[in-house]
Amino acid sequence: MQEPLSLAALKQAANSFAIDLSRKKIAELYGVTDGKAVGTHVEAAFNTYITKYYTHIPGNAAKGIDFPDLDVDLKVTSIKQPQSSCPFRDAVQKVYGLGYHLLVMVYEKADDPATSTASLDIRHVVFIDRDQTADYQITRGIRTILKNAGHTSEAAQDIDAYLEDRNLPLDPESRRQLALRITENPPEPGFLTISNALQWRLQYGHAIKAAQVGNQLGVEDLRAK
Repeated sequence: MQEPLSLAALKQAANSFAIDLSRKKIAELYGVTDGKAVGTHVEAAFNTYITKYYTHIPGNAAKGIDFPDLDVDLKVTSIKQPQSSCPFRDAVQKVYGLGYHLLVMVYEKADDPATSTASLDIRHVVFIDRDQTADYQITRGIRTILKNAGHTSEAAQDIDAYLEDRNLPLDPESRRQLALRITENPPEPGFLTISNALQWRLQYGHAIKAAQVGNQLGVEDLRAK
């Protein structure tokens, strides 16, 4: 009988899936250089893997993430340039995070001309807690300002100016309100690099490094276990 999918089970399954996938020869990906096509293949294979062993609510367009019952979105990216996109909701995501966890599978692809197959070595399976999905540089700068200036009106002014300098897509009043909120409720350290665009562009370099070190709460490399 299938068990309900829990967060712990998802993490364990992701690691097991990564090990299994890394051993396979995949004919349909031979010669494929489109990262989106590779990601789609891996995402579909992982969802099939999960469905085989667990019951869960599949992702839907309205929620916009792969495992809405667990608040987890799956991202698949090449180790050559570990990044992907996600829907833009509001600028506050850069400060307080995306609002859901990320499960990031980082692969290295190789083609074998002798067999006309491809292999995907899943180098990292990084789980990033929702509290750590904000922008690395912005949260670092904010926490430095608060450390030096404290939770004062002057700190709020400094944060307002800092957010303006970082080109957060906010009007002046919304930015000022966010600065006041930050002084009262400082953000956790973020480990993503989030570029401004019509869709957020997420880069995972800081998260991968933090996960490998292994002492950062909220960021872990499941593949290393």
